[in-house]
Amino acid sequence: MTEAVIRKKPGMASVKDMPVLQDGPPPGGFAPVRFARRIPSKGPSAMAIFLAAFGAFSWGMYQVGKGNKIRRALKEEKYAARRAILPILQAEEDERFVTEWRKYLEEEARIMKDVPGWKVGESVYHSGRWMPPATGELRPDIW
Repeated sequence: MTEAVIRKKPGMASVKDMPVLQDGPPPGGFAPVRFARRIPSKGPSAMAIFLAAFGAFSWGMYQVGKGNKIRRALKEEKYAARRAILPILQAEEDERFVTEWRKYLEEEARIMKDVPGWKVGESVYHSGRWMPPATGELRPDIW
């Protein structure tokens, strides 16, 4: 299109003769510019999130408590079983000790038979107390 058709003026001699045509707002004005920060409210509220987290935590602590009770009951059952068989185990250990002690005294009597005044089984320590061997072995040096 030519300038004459746009400006509705037949042939112009110069640009200076052209009428000023300035851009402006549309009729009724422009739509308002949104400049405020508006975040859409999607998803659960803060209170809902808090209540859900609190509920999950409470349920987890309940499960931990139940597990502790079960574990405590199993532990008590194990200790009760150990307490029940302790006299039997102690009797077996005493029997083993007496047998080993008898062998030990026989060996001591055989070795010290030529020493005058030696009393078999008498302690060389004069504390007046009898103490069982701490290692469980009467004579660890003899195999």
